[in-house]
Amino acid sequence: MNEERLFTLRNPWFVWSVGGTIAIAIVSILIGFVWLPSTSTAFGDLSLWARICGAAGVPSSWYSGKATSQVPSDVVVLPPSDQGHPMADAIGRGATLATQHCSMCHGVLANGQVTAPPLAGQYADVIYKEMRDFQSGQRPSAVMQPIIAARSVQDLHDLAAYYASLPRAAAVEKARAGEGPDATAVRLVMQGDPQRNIAPCAACHGQLDRKGAAPWLGGQSSVYLAAQLHAFASGERHNDINEQMRHIARQMTPEEIDAVARYYAAMP
Repeated sequence: MNEERLFTLRNPWFVWSVGGTIAIAIVSILIGFVWLPSTSTAFGDLSLWARICGAAGVPSSWYSGKATSQVPSDVVVLPPSDQGHPMADAIGRGATLATQHCSMCHGVLANGQVTAPPLAGQYADVIYKEMRDFQSGQRPSAVMQPIIAARSVQDLHDLAAYYASLPRAAAVEKARAGEGPDATAVRLVMQGDPQRNIAPCAACHGQLDRKGAAPWLGGQSSVYLAAQLHAFASGERHNDINEQMRHIARQMTPEEIDAVARYYAAMP
């Protein structure tokens, strides 16, 4: 009986199978890490080498020579329990502080300015985290930082409790008569876009699920929402934990950002 060795270069089947596997791997690498990144708009104006490194998951500081990520927010909060209710004195103290420092821009039961978010009915953990980030400089603001700088932790909790106790105001922006929600916005909000690593907005911000420190977006000004998404996309705003919002906003087109902003602005 003639026993021929299988794993030998004299065996043509072995040579062709190994060679074919290597060729497929090389072609896949060229397509996935060279051609697709070079044609994708998701990497902005990065060089080809930076795009290849980005597609491979290499940290940007390795190929750019500098660290581009800021220190992440150090505030990690959990959604408040449905069984817990803030004490009346905390709400009272928060109301006094809000009247003195906040209502001019944020309103009480309605938005005061389109560039400042309405806070009535917003989750307490969201308000607390954002104020802490303004205080530490993780979220830069020439307006908010001087106002919030001297506030104590108790003050921040009281303000958060007060605004969370208020009913949410009706949406200021209304959809045109006979015009339904934008289909692109509905898809991104409820389904996301897995091919671009865009998670559904509703998975964190309500409707489908709620994550700690993720705000309720319904009724916010479309001007404010679009500005924040653009700020996340550019990296100007960087107080999102683990860069969740920056990763998503970078994948969205300006038209998609505007559509999602209008969708939420018309939501009560």
